[in-house]
Amino acid sequence: MKNSKNLIDVVVPIYNEEDNLQLFIDRTEKVLNKIGTFKIIFCLDPSTDKSEKIITENIKKNTNLAYIKFSRRFGQPSAIMAGIHSSNSRYLVVIDADMQDPPELILDLYKKINQGFDVVLAKRSSRDGESIIKLIVSFFGYRIINFLSNIKIENDVGDFRIMSERVVKELKKIDEPDPFLRGLVSYVGFKETSLLYSRSQRYSGSGKYNRFFGSYKIGVNGIFSFSSKLLTYILFLGLFIFVTSTLLIFLILILFFFDSLKFPMGYTSIILGILFFGGIQLIAIGILGEYIGRVFDTVKKRPNYIIEKKVNI
Repeated sequence: MKNSKNLIDVVVPIYNEEDNLQLFIDRTEKVLNKIGTFKIIFCLDPSTDKSEKIITENIKKNTNLAYIKFSRRFGQPSAIMAGIHSSNSRYLVVIDADMQDPPELILDLYKKINQGFDVVLAKRSSRDGESIIKLIVSFFGYRIINFLSNIKIENDVGDFRIMSERVVKELKKIDEPDPFLRGLVSYVGFKETSLLYSRSQRYSGSGKYNRFFGSYKIGVNGIFSFSSKLLTYILFLGLFIFVTSTLLIFLILILFFFDSLKFPMGYTSIILGILFFGGIQLIAIGILGEYIGRVFDTVKKRPNYIIEKKVNI
């Protein structure tokens, strides 16, 4: 018999969150009970703390909880996609368990999506407890991704959002390495809006990303997975340098033939020229490498995650 759909599923990537889990479960359940039938799906990268034990103990008391455990650590993006593939509901929420994103906002997201939207993003109006360097990197990072991307990705949002069933259905069809959820949801399209909120500090423990720069890998995926503009820019830069250097060669030849070449041709200009063009070549090779690496990962067709255990799925 076909399983009946929950009204809402909540996908929660987990890695070493023992100090936050119980509070997260208690607060999230309290909110979801006001909405309707639900399931909280924990997507667990094998942790070195008691995260799995806490989840297991709660599942024994509550069938609205479930979890997936991976064979090794595959990372947050892959964990989220595993939860999406395991969901069966009319609406799906993605949220972290560190309490920076308040579970109480899920109710507001649910009310908003019922106003005729398919995606409601939780947009950060402020970010407490984060360094100035990280705020600056985040601010410019979002805008660089948007400038280079072929699609519009909302600034200042993370993975915290609610999506309708038809958006989730399309996400399940996408099979690519290093999934960038923020870009994939924008790629799917449908009617989207956002809801402002103030992001709190972590309740306990330390973040899994660099405290100053966040996740370099996720940022790079946002650029290279949704745009080929850098390749175009390299082409135009190469053409510009070629034309400029050709004109300078002609200028030097004209000055030489008219005996007007007065300045010495020293080592400094040669060395600077070599360093300049060498740097451009290395940047170009690096950009090409990022794209080729993604093609390489795609053609291998390795799974983004391997599940060791499923409980209550």
